[in-house]
Amino acid sequence: MLHDGPPHHSNEGYAYAKRMLDVQSRMYRDSFGKNFVCVIPTNIYGENGNSDLDDAHVIPALIHKCFIAKRDGTDFIVSGSGQPLRQFIYSKDLAHLIMWALDSYDQSEPVTLCGGPETEVSIGQVAYEIAHALNFTGRIVFDTSQADGQYRKTASNARLRSFFGDVLLTKIEAGISNTVDWFVDNYGVPGTRTS
Repeated sequence: MLHDGPPHHSNEGYAYAKRMLDVQSRMYRDSFGKNFVCVIPTNIYGENGNSDLDDAHVIPALIHKCFIAKRDGTDFIVSGSGQPLRQFIYSKDLAHLIMWALDSYDQSEPVTLCGGPETEVSIGQVAYEIAHALNFTGRIVFDTSQADGQYRKTASNARLRSFFGDVLLTKIEAGISNTVDWFVDNYGVPGTRTS
């Protein structure tokens, strides 16, 4: 459903850029007869990610905010209600799937790299997993004065499953735990975008 309807205004630029990558890949494929492939990952997280509070994705930003709340003895503030659903993919799983796409995928249709709709989790669930992984025992506060954005951004992994069957990806609990461990070990290290 990549090209169905206008995107939500909260990520319009990113959504149109993603759409144009698909168009560009197909045009290059048609023009040059080469195997240009467009992969569409869901929200990526993992070790070595950008945790900068100004421009990080959801999970790394929440890890950083929870870390600061624990360090400073303050509430862990999560923007919005925590109800929106998202799909995430652990960076190491994504790396393996991208290598598979480069080596083995030869179709013009883009392939979505995710665990499937059954892997949707709420932002609230993610916040609680992060708090658990950081042993944060303070209050988690959902700031409903902040917008939630689009409630759901479901992606299908049907094409991926047609090649692999049921794809076994890292469970979000394990991925978050690994990512939290990396963040704590690397907090403030120059070049890591963790402070």
